[in-house]
Amino acid sequence: MKFRSVFDIIGPVMIGPSSSHTAGAARIGRAARHLFGREPKYAHIHLYGSFAKTYKGHGTDVAIIGGLLDYDTYDERISQSLVTARKNGMKIRFHEEDAHTDHPNTARVKIGDDDGELELVGISIGGGKAEITELNGFELRLSGSHPAILLIHNDRYGAIASATAILAKNEINIGRMEVSRKAQGEQALMVIEVDQNIDDSILDELERADHITQVAKISD
Repeated sequence: MKFRSVFDIIGPVMIGPSSSHTAGAARIGRAARHLFGREPKYAHIHLYGSFAKTYKGHGTDVAIIGGLLDYDTYDERISQSLVTARKNGMKIRFHEEDAHTDHPNTARVKIGDDDGELELVGISIGGGKAEITELNGFELRLSGSHPAILLIHNDRYGAIASATAILAKNEINIGRMEVSRKAQGEQALMVIEVDQNIDDSILDELERADHITQVAKISD
């Protein structure tokens, strides 16, 4: 599955009652939806810390599912998202976890269907903002404050060089870059923060580069 998406993580308009527990949670769910590329058939939501203790009263549950339905933070349909999702056939489970996490408002979102699955960890950091800290086992930190490209690639010689050469050719300056891999010679993830939004034509070129299998982007 290739994906190309905009993480709509940060924005000034948000639902209540709590920006951390609702608007931030909705952004986590919507990031998962955009990366998955379609409405999932099932969603297992693991909640930690404050999320686990107060998610029903603060609307964290309807917010995350609303995000999975591709509702923005200001969408009034979020209040009925659980009903809508279940009518659509989505099987939903919430898990209240006791494990300690680095951030009190943490959610692990596992979604999928017959054709694939995705696992993402997000934290709500206040003011309706959220960060994605893990994607399918890769550690990362994305706040949405800068445009970024995510490249899943085979851990092979030349993969990084081919991607950076395409950006240089198109006069795209790299502000920050991190690379992680699950094991030597296996799947790896490049996260590249850049100074300007990336045109789709450049993403098309990156998709065709050596050893790159999946592409996603965050716009400013």
